[in-house]
Amino acid sequence: MDYNTLIAKYNVAAPRYTSYPTVPFWENDAFNENEWKSNVVARYNQFKAHGISIYIHLPYCESLCTYCGCNTRITKNHKVEEPYIDSLLKEWEMYQHLLGEGSVLIHEIHLGGGTPTFFQAENLERLINGILKGNRKTNDASFSFEAHPANSTREHLQTLYNLGFKRLSLGIQDFDERVQFVINRHQTVEDVSRVMTEAREIGYESINFDLIYGLPLQTKESVQMTIDVSLKMSPDRISFYSYAHVPWIKPGQRRFTELDLPMGKEKLDLYNLGKAMIQEAGYEDVGMDHFAKKEDALFKANTNGTLHRNFMGYADQYTPLMIGLGVSSISDAWTAFGQNVKTVEEYHKCIEEGKLPVFKGHLLNEEDVVVRQYILDMMCRGVVNLLPNHELNDRILERIEPLIRDGLVMVNGLCISITQIGKSFLRNVCMAFDERLQRTKERENLFSQAI
Repeated sequence: MDYNTLIAKYNVAAPRYTSYPTVPFWENDAFNENEWKSNVVARYNQFKAHGISIYIHLPYCESLCTYCGCNTRITKNHKVEEPYIDSLLKEWEMYQHLLGEGSVLIHEIHLGGGTPTFFQAENLERLINGILKGNRKTNDASFSFEAHPANSTREHLQTLYNLGFKRLSLGIQDFDERVQFVINRHQTVEDVSRVMTEAREIGYESINFDLIYGLPLQTKESVQMTIDVSLKMSPDRISFYSYAHVPWIKPGQRRFTELDLPMGKEKLDLYNLGKAMIQEAGYEDVGMDHFAKKEDALFKANTNGTLHRNFMGYADQYTPLMIGLGVSSISDAWTAFGQNVKTVEEYHKCIEEGKLPVFKGHLLNEEDVVVRQYILDMMCRGVVNLLPNHELNDRILERIEPLIRDGLVMVNGLCISITQIGKSFLRNVCMAFDERLQRTKERENLFSQAI
């Protein structure tokens, strides 16, 4: 089957598989706070020597980026910073109490958003010191944060570096002024260059650029320019994401229409162009949408088999328990997911009442755990070894048959591996393992298009 025919066939609504089950298929009715707490404690007690990961969602932005699919609160009122940090630290105290007496070993902290650099450096310092107080860091602790190049100051960079942050992710998306205008995301090449220079001078070890293809008004010329400018700054990692058009979830995306978007083959051509440029510059393909220099930990993880995928994308290591703090944050205890309430008002109210702000989640059954591992293996290693004599095998292999005929995967006994061309359709390949998705015909208005 030729490439254009494959694109037409497989450009369907598909999950990004940052979790399994994916959020639309969580069984919230079976979820309750006591069960959630029980799963967290069990996971912590089993793996406390490994340390935990903490994701902190900082939702505030001064303006709305119309492409954005994140949970944000738009305001120019910076008086919101201190009350929000107060609530974050109270939520963390609840989890510390749940985990028991003694200090908690922390392996990872990630600040996401929103715009973490919306917060003043001194407030971020109070937050991180509050999280670390009385606790310990692992010897190989990994602290990272997301930053908007237009408002990240040297004070931000220095303050967080002094607290142990050595990794930085810059949200760039596109350097073309027309594209920046329509997505309402403004930063100049000079902004990015300044942050890069200051971060290198301070000592940051890994800097990532977030770029997006498939944005409104993008062309081959604009993507080529964006990639070219980015490569000249030589980040350690590049995340080259597909724009997820979900205006039924994010009304801000209605500032433009589907007529403004590169679609199907046109969109895939943008990806292939950018990917070729990135790889020619010496970056290695690390899972879906991610590229890294050979010296970077993400590439090394891909090489040695420790690559992991979570709600933030690909990670160079796996931590058995991840606690999410803040509005809409998702926590992962492997056998259970829990998500916090989605508005700032609800969040503050829960904290004031002394309740964990978790409002929905999912308790994984035995089948879920098996499928979760299969999808993780395919997303991170490109190979799945089916369990011998497992009841899922016949159904999975039957769904794999069309993918074999189309050249997307190869099968040797119970071993399923993705082909080079199949990597362009990785989300579609993972759908063949997704038991919960296969049980429903309702996929539209749940996920963005696979391509």
